[in-house]
Amino acid sequence: METTALSTLSTALQAARDATGATSASPVSQAARRAMSAGDDAPVSVDFGSMLKASLDKVDALQKHGERQAVDFELGNGVELHEAMLAMQKGGIAFQTTVQVRNRLVSAYHDIMNMSV
Repeated sequence: METTALSTLSTALQAARDATGATSASPVSQAARRAMSAGDDAPVSVDFGSMLKASLDKVDALQKHGERQAVDFELGNGVELHEAMLAMQKGGIAFQTTVQVRNRLVSAYHDIMNMSV
């Protein structure tokens, strides 16, 4: 049961990375690259809170960009309809993915809490 929850969570996180356009410039990969280049054998420490905040900020930025594109299209400020629609869809998909990741995290938490020790 816990293997299924972890694989589901892993799949959801990968989908979130893909939807938000996360690249190798993410905080995790930057920290891993620094540790590997330094030649340290110590484990890499990454702050989960800062990663979560960065991801949520990126989703927020995508949504705001979509809203700006829509307003600029309505005002005739040189934005084409397809550009505005794509920007709005990217923001919407990123938000939906964030909600799904949250749901999977809550589900995994409940699975862990229901485990007998």
